[in-house]
Amino acid sequence: MAKLKITLTRSLIGRPEDQRATVKALGLGKTNSSVVQDDTPAIRGMVRKVGHLVSVEEVQE
Repeated sequence: MAKLKITLTRSLIGRPEDQRATVKALGLGKTNSSVVQDDTPAIRGMVRKVGHLVSVEEVQE
């Protein structure tokens, strides 16, 4: 299964609470923090919701 490296590139200051909760659910905290998640439909949906705040790249296992 493919993996996604998700990096928080924009600040959460002034963002709605649902976007903040989505970023937290992805496992991201501070700006420029990164996590590696499985490429699942649920993760893709969360990334789509906060796509303007994060950058995504595929990584090999």
